Amino acid sequence: MRVLIALVAAVLLLAPVGVRAARPTSREEVRFGIAVARKGLWAEARFRFERALTLDPDNVAALNNLAVACESQGDFDRAREAYEKALSLEPKNSHIQQNYELFREGDDKRKRSAEREKREATR
Repeated sequence: MRVLIALVAAVLLLAPVGVRAARPTSREEVRFGIAVARKGLWAEARFRFERALTLDPDNVAALNNLAVACESQGDFDRAREAYEKALSLEPKNSHIQQNYELFREGDDKRKRSAEREKREATR
């Protein structure tokens, strides 16, 4: 019985040595972020895309998806930064170009509307 207890104790003590939970890769974080974004969980998606960027700051997919998440949350300045960085890394990426163009059109409309409301409020 003592031998069995000693063996179990040794296994329990030695098990954590060399065993480490694998950290997700930047690519895996992006995949997870996309999955939760499809469910409308934009805060979690944004967190995952930002985490992907801490692992790989030049991950263009993470930047593009972060921009979409920020746009969905109304953080338009951060969305613009992410789109622009993604385009600086891959200027010929038509998917990012299209997303950015749609973003700019919407952002321009928001700005014009805000300016119009401001002018009307001062009359």
